[in-house]
Amino acid sequence: MTKILIVVDMQNDFIDGALGTKEAVEVVPNVIQKIKNFQGTIILTQDTHETNYLDTQEGKNLPVEHCIDGSYGWELQKDIKILMEEKKSSVYKKNTFGSKDLVHELVELSKEETIEEIQLVGLCTDICVISNALTIKTFLPDTRIVIDESCCAGVTPESHKNALDAMRVCQIEVV
Repeated sequence: MTKILIVVDMQNDFIDGALGTKEAVEVVPNVIQKIKNFQGTIILTQDTHETNYLDTQEGKNLPVEHCIDGSYGWELQKDIKILMEEKKSSVYKKNTFGSKDLVHELVELSKEETIEEIQLVGLCTDICVISNALTIKTFLPDTRIVIDESCCAGVTPESHKNALDAMRVCQIEVV
């Protein structure tokens, strides 16, 4: 049986950059500890936009340039990047909230072996974490999906809490 940890968008722009928050800064040590202590497969997502971001649907609704491919803000937080390289983790670049390539890989993996549990941590709880969690739940409805709330932060504390509550209702465990 396989356990998987998905680390969502732990990038500079979401921590202390263009869309950073004090809550995001505060969860970084928790995410680092989670990665260090996790026994299983670790996968990372990386929000990735191009220079035409403001012309996209997302850019029109969130007109703040962020995670532009190759920029400092797009890079993973330095300590997390080192850990992910040491653990030879997969990284999925994604240009939208959820990663369809990640979900496709999880579905294929589930055909080869039982996935006991998928944990998600990262940023932002109310956008990319919830999008990935719900998409995974849609395609792997009998897999235990867990969100570690001490390793997540939202756009605001209120939207973080709302996202956690929404995931609970959708049978995603929050610990």
